[in-house]
Order: sequence, then C-alpha cells, then structure tokens
Amino acid sequence: MNRPFGAVDVAANLKGAVPKTATQKILLALAEKKEVVQKAYGKTTFFVANQANLDELPAERLAALEVEIKAMDEGNAVLAAEVKAAWSELAKLKSTPTNDELTSQIEGVAQAVDKTHNHLAPLRSGAPLVSAAETAQLDADWENWRGEWLRRRNVFKTFWDMATDALPRQDADSLAEDLGIEYDTAEHALLERNGLCTSLGAKGKLKK
Repeated sequence: MNRPFGAVDVAANLKGAVPKTATQKILLALAEKKEVVQKAYGKTTFFVANQANLDELPAERLAALEVEIKAMDEGNAVLAAEVKAAWSELAKLKSTPTNDELTSQIEGVAQAVDKTHNHLAPLRSGAPLVSAAETAQLDADWENWRGEWLRRRNVFKTFWDMATDALPRQDADSLAEDLGIEYDTAEHALLERNGLCTSLGAKGKLKK
C-alpha cells in the first residue's frame, strides 16, 4: 500500500520477524538513502515510499490492471462458491451413516420386525390373548378400586363441606388451592359418564 507506516506497523506486518527497534533503525537508514520519506507528526514518526522513485503507469496500463483485478475478483467469487458447496457436501457426507452403522440399524429394524410378528402371531391364529380367569380378575380389581375411590371421595366431600360450611365460596376455593387439593377434572367426569361406570352401583358393584 502506498501510504505512511510507522515502525510499529511495519514490525507487526513482518509478524515479529524483525524487532520494532531494529525496524525503526532500518527505516531511518532508508530515509537517509532517500528510498523512503520520513514524516513526523508530533512525537510520532511515519515513513512513506519516496514518490519520486515510483514509476508512473500510463492510463492504458492502469485500465488493463483494473480489468485484470476485476477478473481475479470474479474468479475468487467462483472459487468461494465452489469451496462453500464442497464444505456443504462434506457436512452431508459426515452426517451420513457409515456402512457399519447402516448394517447395525438394519439389524435393529429386522429384530423389531421379528418382535412385532411374534406379537401378531396369536392374533392371526385366533388364540385368546386374555383368559377368562384374567378377565374376571380385571373386573374384580376394577370394581374394588373404583369402589375405594368413590368411598374416599365421599369421605372427603363430607368433611370438606363441614370444614368450609361457614366460608364464602371464594375463600373455600382459595383454601383448597393453598392446600393443594385437586378436584375431579373433565376427564374424570367423562369417565363417570362412560357405560362401564354407569353400569356400576354406588358401591362400585355391577348392576344386575
């Protein structure tokens, strides 16, 4: 660049290959030989190439250089696009499973398919999946635990109504929230309207 440089700038551009003190001495020596021009700005000294020693380029040569620079810029843009595409392709390749990984995945899928086929085999053969005894036990468990749930809900409601009888509705709701009490949700209400529940009596027994 045809612009002033200080000794620090030159030493930095040389990546520390020449110490700053030595760079200053070299620049001063070149200034004495009129190869560079020394300019002082306050306490700072700058050096610039001796303009008298620079060859003047004709307008045709400058125009040719500008064309050459433009062509190089365009070539650099093309290369940059190619490098970007190459990096993108490399990223895709790195994210693609290796042959060993694909083999492992295929084996895993094959095992999952075999396991699914084994589960479907009883259905295809028409074999009962749940025995009558198991079904009866499920019904008994359902009746027992639903009856227990109804009993506990009724006990809670009785004591809660007694405890909050003198409280306004808003205060009772606030107290329930502070105590972390959770009421039945819409899902519970929907379950209660289900045919399985409506066929049960108050104590959870099946209606005859």
